Amino acid sequence: MKFPRLLVIPALAVAAALALTGCGGGDSASGDVVRIGTTESDRAWDVFEQKAQDAGIPLQITNYSDYSQPNIALSQGQIDVNLFQHLQFLGEYNVANNADLTPIGATQIVPLGLYSKKHRSLADIPAGGEIAIPNDPSNQARALFVLKAAGLVELTSDTLAPSPADIDRGASKVKVTPVDAAQTALSVASVDGSIINNTFLERSGIDPRSALFKDDPSSPGAEPYINAFVARAEDKADPTYQRLVEIWHDPEVQQAVAESSEGTSVEVRRTGPDLEPILHRVQQTIRDGQ
Repeated sequence: MKFPRLLVIPALAVAAALALTGCGGGDSASGDVVRIGTTESDRAWDVFEQKAQDAGIPLQITNYSDYSQPNIALSQGQIDVNLFQHLQFLGEYNVANNADLTPIGATQIVPLGLYSKKHRSLADIPAGGEIAIPNDPSNQARALFVLKAAGLVELTSDTLAPSPADIDRGASKVKVTPVDAAQTALSVASVDGSIINNTFLERSGIDPRSALFKDDPSSPGAEPYINAFVARAEDKADPTYQRLVEIWHDPEVQQAVAESSEGTSVEVRRTGPDLEPILHRVQQTIRDGQ
């Protein structure tokens, strides 16, 4: 049987997640329900859920409405694993909360793009134009690197985690407005451009192939933006959770991922031990900048 999915909104996150504690848990290797949290709800998840069910791993999937909740729920034991974030975002959470959530297997890199409803090319964006970017630290830094690579902003330092304070306004073509990540897609019609995560592209009906510019997922600098399954440190070797990583890379799941992302998602096959040193570097950079 499939378990009904739960949608958790921020105001109800704790109460709803606590209600989940009776829906699974225990020894995951025994075939009990694995509770997994995400911010996504596309066809790839339907295929993944069915493949896990076929492998004898029933899932209880909780769809959170914003990025702040799945790591909190995982840290508090309300879910068993989550899949929604890249390593940079995970590092920001771990450092801010003195946590040790751990990546157990990679899934993909999704290029981050600049979109516009007003302009059809980078050259059309006027001097002094306004660009909306996500305001959470990890996606904000990546957005600024996208704008720098696109030739729209210049930065005053070589920090790996720039903020709007690092923008050289005199040398930049555009001004930047940080907004909640969920608002970037909603803002695109009222600004000259917007940096939008794929999660919100789909919800807003924006074609990911219409980006004016994207970052390069194959560059070494893209490693912090590898998306991964994440578990509590003490559970990182759990064989059932490791099996879920394998199932995500099943050809049928990957075909659904490709369809859902309009071909923009780039599959990444790297193990937890491969990812941990990247996460440690990310976290050390964050600490050094504090």
